[in-house]
Amino acid sequence: MEVEAAPTSRRPSRQEATVMQDTARWSRGLSYATGWINVSGWIALTATTGLLGSTFVVNIISLLHPLYEPKPWHQFLIYIGFTLAALVINAFLTRILPVVTQAGFLWSLAGFVIISITILACSSGDYQSGEFVFTQFTNKTGWPDGLAWMLGLLQGAFALTGFDATAHMIEEIPDPQRQGPKIMLYCIGIGMFTGFIFLACLLLVTNDIDAVIKAPWGPLLQVFMDATNNKAGSVCLLIFPIVCMLFTAITIMCTSSRMSYAFARDGGMPFSNVFAKVHPTLDVPLNALIWTTAWVIIFGCIFLGSTSTFNAITSASVVALGVTYAIPPAINVLRGRRILPENRPFKIPEPFGWILNIIGILWSILTTVLFVFPPELPVTGSNMNYAIAAFGVILLIAGGTWIFDGRKNYHGPQLNVESLAQGTVEGMDPTEEKTDRGPSNAKEEWAS
Repeated sequence: MEVEAAPTSRRPSRQEATVMQDTARWSRGLSYATGWINVSGWIALTATTGLLGSTFVVNIISLLHPLYEPKPWHQFLIYIGFTLAALVINAFLTRILPVVTQAGFLWSLAGFVIISITILACSSGDYQSGEFVFTQFTNKTGWPDGLAWMLGLLQGAFALTGFDATAHMIEEIPDPQRQGPKIMLYCIGIGMFTGFIFLACLLLVTNDIDAVIKAPWGPLLQVFMDATNNKAGSVCLLIFPIVCMLFTAITIMCTSSRMSYAFARDGGMPFSNVFAKVHPTLDVPLNALIWTTAWVIIFGCIFLGSTSTFNAITSASVVALGVTYAIPPAINVLRGRRILPENRPFKIPEPFGWILNIIGILWSILTTVLFVFPPELPVTGSNMNYAIAAFGVILLIAGGTWIFDGRKNYHGPQLNVESLAQGTVEGMDPTEEKTDRGPSNAKEEWAS
């Protein structure tokens, strides 16, 4: 966990520059590629929140109205609603973001407790056996059991993806050198603990796995129906995940916009001078927010024509983020873990640092490979996993923009070693004038 060594909002590519600062020939290009992959991954991840939230809403309509035939444009409109709500709050209500994040945390914990207790109580002791929950293995994918089990790990990987959001918001966190790493560890720990219990509760009250898989209103709502045998009660329980998706849309869009803003601040984006501006009155990177929102809406338009293409884009988000998680520690390990300041405030003692770095790298490699596998056999055009194609497009964009723009204008993260040693937040001004810039000329810079 080395986020505290150089706490800035664009962590992955800044880590590249930190661990490769004496190999200038490669560091700028690798930092640039990592930055583009991370920007793309976060934008695609933003789209997943509206997708999941709109799916839950359509599932409720299907449950309450059995004759309802969902159309792609129905879900698209709900998807746009989630996206625009996140944009409005991030652009115009940014002062309440701390309250929103706290409310989201409390709401998710409340939902975890209320749903778990409710479905267990409503089942009245009519539970599945412990053998069914913890040892029975059901494989309906067509893949060999071992590979099918590993493919099942991907759902857990997706649930924990995005823990680096803390790093991208690090410049806005008090005492980031110490609090940043702790927050990331807390997120993973809480997610693992609550996720294990929640899944166990769902499996305990499930009546028929096949019915859950085939339910037209979605598997989660069917499990709630198995437990409560009541449509109204099941819908009330599903409100918790729906509101969680709204909170998630807000926070992920915020994180994604900060990542794009920071990358533009380093000259990595086309028209970087536009996306690196902070609005003088709203005090947010409004152009970066609009950039993120525009792409999310474009992805939604793709969903109207092809759900498989849209799924490929969202799957590619996890692949992209997994790659950027692995590159910095891989370079650090290859260089003997001797690059980062020894007196950094948060440091994992050896040999645990080596062990955790290597495990993290291997895990990222494994999930990156597995995430491009088709989910089931036989493979057809409709169930093919096109994530590899979407990720290939990301790499082409990174390479093309590097040739025509990045190699000329991308200067990479600027590091101050003395500041790192002192634990100072290392931010950069969003304009080329990096010194002697007062707040009085912010409006002139925005207008320019």
